[in-house]
Amino acid sequence: MQIKTEHGIIGISNEVISAVAGLAASSCFGVKGMTATSVKDGLVHLLKREAMTTGVRVYEADGGITIHLNIAVDHGLNIPAVCRSIISEVRYNVQRLTGLNVVSVDVCVDSIKA
Repeated sequence: MQIKTEHGIIGISNEVISAVAGLAASSCFGVKGMTATSVKDGLVHLLKREAMTTGVRVYEADGGITIHLNIAVDHGLNIPAVCRSIISEVRYNVQRLTGLNVVSVDVCVDSIKA
């Protein structure tokens, strides 16, 4: 992703945006971590903190970016409330740290962990 300013062009890789979004999402209450679905066996795997960007995808959209998150949450929580918190936190942190316009944040709850 590139940002044009009066001083030049600033390039921000999708991995950096994914890392910021993954850290923001995992810091929210009720989030166990990011998840990835194995292509081989179709199972959902909880990712370690080091591989947090694997559960995040960033797409360029009209006038900004779209972020798609795959997460696991704690059992017994209000999932829509947790997702609203994640969306708000991710949008705020990505816009604050990168200066990019976040058009939308999509959250997919893949697993509930006890």
